[in-house]
Amino acid sequence: MGISYSSPLSPSLSTTTLNITHSSLFPCTAKANPGTISDSTFSHTNNISLNSLRKPTKKFGSFYCCSHNTTCLGSKIVPLKCFDKAREMETQEGIAQKPTIDIHGIDEELVQKMVYDALVWSSLHGLVVGDRSVQRSGKVPGVGMVHAPFSLLPMTFPESHWKLACEVAPIFNELIDRVSLDGKFLQDALSRTKKVDAFTSRLIDIHSKMLEINKSEEIRLGLHRSDYMLDEQTKLLLQIELNTISSSFPGLSCLVSDLHRSLLKYYGEHIGLDSSRIPGNTSVDKFAEALAKAWTEYNNPRALVLVVVQPEEHNMYDQHWLCTTLKERHNVTTIRKTLAEIDKDGEILPDGTLLLGGKEISVVYFRAGYAPTDYPSEAEWRARALMEQSSAVKCPSISYHLAGTKKIQQELAKPNMLERFLENKEDIAKLRKCFAGLWSLDDSDIIKKAIEKPDLFVMKPQREGGGNNIYGDDVRTNLLRLQKEGSEEDAAYILMQRIFPMVSPTFLVREGICHKDHAISELGVYGAYLRNKEKVIINEQCGYLMRTKVSSSNEGGVAAGFAVLDSIYLN
Repeated sequence: MGISYSSPLSPSLSTTTLNITHSSLFPCTAKANPGTISDSTFSHTNNISLNSLRKPTKKFGSFYCCSHNTTCLGSKIVPLKCFDKAREMETQEGIAQKPTIDIHGIDEELVQKMVYDALVWSSLHGLVVGDRSVQRSGKVPGVGMVHAPFSLLPMTFPESHWKLACEVAPIFNELIDRVSLDGKFLQDALSRTKKVDAFTSRLIDIHSKMLEINKSEEIRLGLHRSDYMLDEQTKLLLQIELNTISSSFPGLSCLVSDLHRSLLKYYGEHIGLDSSRIPGNTSVDKFAEALAKAWTEYNNPRALVLVVVQPEEHNMYDQHWLCTTLKERHNVTTIRKTLAEIDKDGEILPDGTLLLGGKEISVVYFRAGYAPTDYPSEAEWRARALMEQSSAVKCPSISYHLAGTKKIQQELAKPNMLERFLENKEDIAKLRKCFAGLWSLDDSDIIKKAIEKPDLFVMKPQREGGGNNIYGDDVRTNLLRLQKEGSEEDAAYILMQRIFPMVSPTFLVREGICHKDHAISELGVYGAYLRNKEKVIINEQCGYLMRTKVSSSNEGGVAAGFAVLDSIYLN
């Protein structure tokens, strides 16, 4: 998934609440649980009972605490009175989840010391982003840096669910590769969407052209991230989406894990936490290794890795961590170019070689190109088509990109659909257990139920980057509008079961201020897949991204001001 980074120094922040309003890269399908939905089962056969939905619970207040060298905006850290002790939860394996980290008893002075040390650590170790309020911060490295928003303490997470998420990552990698090879499936599944979604239509046109010229990708590289939430009612780890393009934060996510480990080594005895319970996070190393091996398979030591970026990139340091690791550990050189620059300077030789400014490109790694705003003119579309026609390794190829769309996710959740691509019944069962309810909008029964109980559903367009989903009463309004119009616009959306994770109190640190609020978290597990013809070179889980956001927000994203970077504390 891509990034549209907004400054952590958001004008929407006030001295009394973290009022986050911008678009997001946190593809959240959840907020605070609106109440128990008794006897309700979401399934892909649409057997769903919605009889006893309660009204949403009251949103909780919040406040700030200050670090050593800041002006304190609140008088003191006040315990959250309305948050009961976390109740035990059973996991998919039947193991109970222990209570969340108790932050109520942490001394105010100790919190201030931890915040101060965390800010120093972040500044010294490169846990930074560009500040949008500084004019050149998205273009010139070192200008206008500010610490990335982060959680002061890691979020507890059941070890059994963590192991499951890691275990299914290679299976999802293999699934994406198999789906990408079935051009007819992709074209048929997206045929109605193509008619009503101009952006997806252009992507499908490129894919169609590749099919017409029999363009094959002998070397296929995927750097994915599968995002999950732990549903409080069903006790299941449910997949929100699988990102196949621009899976962000492999660099900064590692640093947050290191930050939390460092804090617990110093303060763990005082707050009863063990730094060894934070799992190692090697996502940036693993992503760099996968890119390096793809570069090796291309077999030209003088060729470069091209990183496709946005004209202004305030999350450039996450990308630079990856590029620096690639150079220092594997001696592979990268260049950063926008789609417009590629259109201007790129060319393809008769043998398919991609040249950029006269230099051969071995691997194209997309950190842009996932959203309509990345294609403001025909120049950007020409660049995308040019790269796709070349013999360079694409990460992702157009078929991998389409395989990660919401519509394909919904199609794969249909009964017996996984069996089209996978043979191992145990693998299929593991994936299916992670699927939330997913439906197309041509299902009249589920549409009726969504209109009756819109709080139980999320309406999703075919977009990456966050901030596009439809929630609550807006679901009902849009479904009724589509019914009245009778157009094919419904093909631009899917419906998804809304996930209600457990809410926990936590400390969120943004622009040097510590903010205490009720929060929910989303776990993203990275995966790398590299194949050369019939030889699978890499297929593995490779690190994780934890994002935590205030529970009162529908959307959530680190890059856009909704959420903060986090790590997990296994229990």
